[in-house]
Amino acid sequence: MKNASLTLPRLQSFVERFPSARIAVIGDFFLDRYLDIDPALEELSVETGKPAHQVARVRCFPGAAGTVVSNLAALGAGHLHAIGFTGDDGQGFDLRKALHALGCSTDHLHSTAERYTPTYLKPRDMTRPGLDGEHSRYDTKNRRTTPEDLQQKIIQSLGSMLDEIDAVIILDQVEANDCGVITASVREAICQLAVETPRLLFWADSRRRIRLFRHVIIKPNQFEAIGNENPLPGDEVVLDDLVSAAKELRVKTAAPIFITRGEAGMLVSDPDWTIVPTVRVTGEIDPTGAGDSATAGAVLALCAGADHAEAAVVGNLVASITVQQLATTGTASPAQLLERHDLWQCQRSS
Repeated sequence: MKNASLTLPRLQSFVERFPSARIAVIGDFFLDRYLDIDPALEELSVETGKPAHQVARVRCFPGAAGTVVSNLAALGAGHLHAIGFTGDDGQGFDLRKALHALGCSTDHLHSTAERYTPTYLKPRDMTRPGLDGEHSRYDTKNRRTTPEDLQQKIIQSLGSMLDEIDAVIILDQVEANDCGVITASVREAICQLAVETPRLLFWADSRRRIRLFRHVIIKPNQFEAIGNENPLPGDEVVLDDLVSAAKELRVKTAAPIFITRGEAGMLVSDPDWTIVPTVRVTGEIDPTGAGDSATAGAVLALCAGADHAEAAVVGNLVASITVQQLATTGTASPAQLLERHDLWQCQRSS
């Protein structure tokens, strides 16, 4: 088992190439809508007698696949394309507006009245910083099968872009089968395109179906890698057991795998099995979107010429920055990435 290494000059060379990366993100684009509530303005509803919470500010960010786009843009990726769908609704308008602000093309983000724009509505007490101020979340999701004609439009969109991009990131966020963008048919088409287009980098992340992908790089967490889709709090995976299961999964997938291990970092398959330590951070953290930020960093590094272990280091560096940003969609800049490398090196030598 090897240990990863990444020098600062090598990281700097990757960062300099980030602007040349052309990346398509295909998957479930959500809208993260934060409602910042001022409790001092609370009123009593005349009709119900219940508290009427007063929203003092609304903040909208691209979520799920959009979180990947946000991180790619913050790191300096040159050309970004969104492939998927939104509803023909106000949430879809806000999502597209936010993506355009990031410089991401939405030409292949199809609008349809047959779907909702998936939305995470996040009310929070603006006087209480960090996660302590969050109220219960309200989710809007599509719970019916994605129409066949829409699935075909998505497949055609990806196929039409292959000559214009260097990498494809697949983000399968919706847990219900065939109710999101990455249906069985879309997944099968992606895997076939990966075989037919070996020059392109294909990278997949999925909440429930990561083990079904073939011929594309996958990023399962340690529990998914051993087949435990519903881990309980406190569950752990012994490294020897993880490596054994990962080797079997590598054979089935027929492509490299990047396994996330929380505070233990990553385990990467190719060309040799390598342990990639993360950065230890202190203080309160918000792990929401950490996997998406790791994906953005790793894929950009691979596009810039990194090997798999080096790309995992970059992914870990980015995630260690974003988890320290509370009550927002965290991102990392190239300058922060270079600065965080110093901490990673110090921790490895201590």
